[in-house]
Amino acid sequence: MDNMINETWEDAFIEALYERYPRRSQLIKALMKLLLLEREAVYRRLRKDVSFSMHEIVVIASAWNISLDKITGINPGQVPFLMQPMNYITPSEQELAFLWKIVHALHYFKNFPETEFMDICNKLPRQLLAGYQYANQFSLFKWNYQYGESSEVVPFAQIKVSDEKIKLDAEYFKAIQDVPNSNFIWDPKIFENFVKDVLYFHSVLLVSDKDKELIKNDLHGMLDYLHDLANKGYFPESRNKVNLYISQVNIDTNYSYTFTPEANICFIHALEKFELFTYNLQMVENFRTWMQLKKRTSIQISEVDERSRIIFFGKQRQLVDSL
Repeated sequence: MDNMINETWEDAFIEALYERYPRRSQLIKALMKLLLLEREAVYRRLRKDVSFSMHEIVVIASAWNISLDKITGINPGQVPFLMQPMNYITPSEQELAFLWKIVHALHYFKNFPETEFMDICNKLPRQLLAGYQYANQFSLFKWNYQYGESSEVVPFAQIKVSDEKIKLDAEYFKAIQDVPNSNFIWDPKIFENFVKDVLYFHSVLLVSDKDKELIKNDLHGMLDYLHDLANKGYFPESRNKVNLYISQVNIDTNYSYTFTPEANICFIHALEKFELFTYNLQMVENFRTWMQLKKRTSIQISEVDERSRIIFFGKQRQLVDSL
C-alpha cells in the first residue's frame, strides 16, 4: 500500500517536470544543470530506478515554481497560479532573480523558431518602456505613488532606480527583440491614458515642466520606433517577426504568455504590483487560445492596413503633442 502511494506521488512529480519541459532531452539537460548530476543519474531518476531525494525535490520545486500541493493531491482539479510580489524600483534579491529569469528565458528562446510571445495590454508594456529612460521612470514613479511602502510622496525627479534595475530594464528591451514571434494587442486608449497620467501629476506639481518635456520626447521616440515596427513587421535589431494590433474594445488589464515546445508560461499582471503566473500546460494552452481570439476584435496595423496605421499613429502624436 505504501509503495503504491509513493509510486503515485512520484509519477505526479515526474509528470509535473514534463509539463515544465515537454521534451525529454531538454528536461534531462535542465535537471543536470540544476542538480549538478551526471546524465545517467538523471535518467535513473526519471525511470524511477532511483527516487529523487527530498532535497532534490525542494530544489526543483523552488527553482521551477512547481506546486507540491498539486503533486500530493491537495486542491484537486484546481490549476495553481503562483504570485510574485514586486518592488520595481528597489527590488529584493529574490525579485531581481525572478526578473532576470524572465530575461534569460527570452534570450534562450531565440534558439527555437516556434517560440511565440503575446501581450494584451491597456497600459504601455514594460518590455517597450524599458527602452526609454524617462517614460520608464514615469511608470516607476506612478507605481511608487500608488504602491510604494513609504507614506511620503516622492516627486518624479527624486525617483532613484537601482543600477541593477536599470541594467535589467535595458536587457529586457533587448531580450524581447530576440523572441522569434511577438504579438501586441493594445487598448485603443493606451497612449491617451499615459498622457492623462502625466498631465495629472504635472498639475499637482509632482512632475516639473522640464520633466514633462523629457517624457514627451521619449513618447515621440517610442512612437517613431513603433511606427517603424508597424511598417516593417519586424524588430530592426533582430529582424524577428512582430505583429501590432489595436483592440476595438476596451482591455481590462495586461496579460501575456510565452509559448515554445520546450517550455511555456502565462502571466497576469495584477494591480501592477503582482505577477501571477503558471506553467500548467493545459492552462497555458487555454490562455493561448483565448488570447488569440482577441484578434477577432482587433485591427492589425503592422504591414497591412496602411490607412488604419497612419490614422492610429497620427492620433497618438497629437495626444503626445498635447503634453
